[in-house]
Amino acid sequence: MFDVRFFVEAFVTMFVIMDPPGVIPLFLAYTGGRTPAERRRIAAQAAITAFCLIVVFAVFGQVILGYLHVEVPAMQIAGGLLLLLVALELLRGTTEPRAGTVKSNVNVALVPLGTPLLAGPGAIVATIVFAQQAGAVKGGILALGLAIAAVHVVLWLFMRFSVSIIRVIKENGVELVTRIAGLLLAALAVQLIITAIRSLTA
Repeated sequence: MFDVRFFVEAFVTMFVIMDPPGVIPLFLAYTGGRTPAERRRIAAQAAITAFCLIVVFAVFGQVILGYLHVEVPAMQIAGGLLLLLVALELLRGTTEPRAGTVKSNVNVALVPLGTPLLAGPGAIVATIVFAQQAGAVKGGILALGLAIAAVHVVLWLFMRFSVSIIRVIKENGVELVTRIAGLLLAALAVQLIITAIRSLTA
C-alpha cells in the first residue's frame, strides 16, 4: 500500500508545474510540418525522455547536486535562461530547424520538448523535494513513483491528441497560439530567475 495523500500531493504539484495543457501549443509549434505518424512518435519520445530524466533526479538528484556543489537556485536560474531562449525562438517564429536538418540532425522530442520544457527546472526541483519527503512517509517511494508515471502518461495523452487539434485551429491558429505561448513561456522563465534570486538573497 502507499500513502494516497502523498500521491495526490505529488501528482497535483507536478501536473501544475509541467502543465500538460500548456504543452499543446509548444508541441504543435515544434512539430510543424511533420506527419501525424511523426508527431505521435515525437510525443512518445518526449514523454519517455522527460520521464527518464525525472526518475534519474528522483533517485540521484541530491547526490548529483551535492557532488557538483550546485544549489537548487542555481539550477532554477540556468533553467530559466534556457526557457527564455526557447521563448525568444517562439516569439520570433524560428522554432522550426532549417530545411534539410529536421529529420537527419534535430530531434525536438529530446530538446527542447523532453527537456527543458517537460522535465524543466521546476519539475526537477519538485521531484528532488518529494524524494526527500518520501522516505519519511509510509509507502512514500511507491506513491512518488506512481505520481511521476501518472503525470507523464497525462503529458503523453495531451501531446498525442494535439495532432487532432491542428486540424481544427489550422496553421494560422498555430502561429497565433505559438506567439502567445512564447510570451507566457518568457514570463515563466523570468519568474524562475526572480524566485531563485529571492531565495539566494533571503
